[in-house]
Amino acid sequence: MRPLPHLPRAVRGALGALVTAFATIAALSTATLPARADTTVCEQFGSTVVQGRYVVQNNRWGTNDPQCVTATDTGFRVSRADGSVPTNGAPKSYPSLFNGCHYTNCSPGTALPAQLSSISSAPSSISYGYVGDAVYNASYDIWLDPAPRTDGVNRTEIMIWFNKVGPIQPIGTQVGTATVGGRTWQVWSGNNGANDVLSFVAPSAIGSWSFDVMDFVRQAVIRGLAQNNWYLTSVQAGFEPWQNGTGLTVNSFSSTVNTGGGGPGGPGGGTTCEVAYTTNVWQGGFTANVTATNPGSAPLDGWRLAFTLPSGQSITSAWNASVSPSSGPVTASGLAHNASISPGGSQTFGFQGTYSGVFAAPGGFSLNGTACTRA
Repeated sequence: MRPLPHLPRAVRGALGALVTAFATIAALSTATLPARADTTVCEQFGSTVVQGRYVVQNNRWGTNDPQCVTATDTGFRVSRADGSVPTNGAPKSYPSLFNGCHYTNCSPGTALPAQLSSISSAPSSISYGYVGDAVYNASYDIWLDPAPRTDGVNRTEIMIWFNKVGPIQPIGTQVGTATVGGRTWQVWSGNNGANDVLSFVAPSAIGSWSFDVMDFVRQAVIRGLAQNNWYLTSVQAGFEPWQNGTGLTVNSFSSTVNTGGGGPGGPGGGTTCEVAYTTNVWQGGFTANVTATNPGSAPLDGWRLAFTLPSGQSITSAWNASVSPSSGPVTASGLAHNASISPGGSQTFGFQGTYSGVFAAPGGFSLNGTACTRA
């Protein structure tokens, strides 16, 4: 420390002592407030919390080889993933993070489990970091059960494959394609011996995306793999590695569940929607005009009308809506110019199709998860 020559010796001594004391206090403060270090978890089912609200889990359930995950401020990375398992069987593990409850481990402050009929939206965002020297998928899991389960296996698992590297495939068989959240997906359906699995596979890798989890939940309801009185128990994002996997990263993750206000995106207010379905039929072909009415008191944004075409019917073209798949359980959704139905208002679309046997109309309709009456 530089001396203070123009002050009396006593004053200089006192000032010097004060400066030394403050320097010591500052040093002690710095020593007791270190920079936050990333947390590494290597226990088989070990976990930690990130962002104060999501659980990061190692979840090494399918191998005895070592695996570690390192939790960051906003996500996690797989810091060690030894060994491999056959690609025609189950993966090694599911390192991931989640909002909700998983085998009695519930994330802080979660709104889950929540009944589907009470959820108006469940916005989520995810950003992945990939590697090239491994066999894996990047999968986002959505778990559904008839009970508000916080432990054990749920009845239905929805998997969203953001990326697929290597000779692996989802459980079951491909049953078609679907447009969900404005993206086209391969749709697979099957059972792993413990629960039903509905998988949506991206045709090419998706690095990051923001979407509504309920768009995929509605697909499960439409296909008979869940009901609106079931519960959403957790949403999870991570990886299923078969070979290696070190360096795979969830850069960031967010998940919110909004409850109240009239069910899973439905019209609200305790009312039901109304659908008018008129057709023009000829031998082997038909056209259909469909009008959906929103009787609620709030606009219905991002409307989706679900119905099942009778056996033998197939859609060949559509107008004023996107309709997919072409047969079986289908969903019509608005386009950019008609994506919202105002309170008391309606939207009309149509499609042309073919049929075999005796022609019949769909048996029922639901608008954003809410059952409709026929006009």
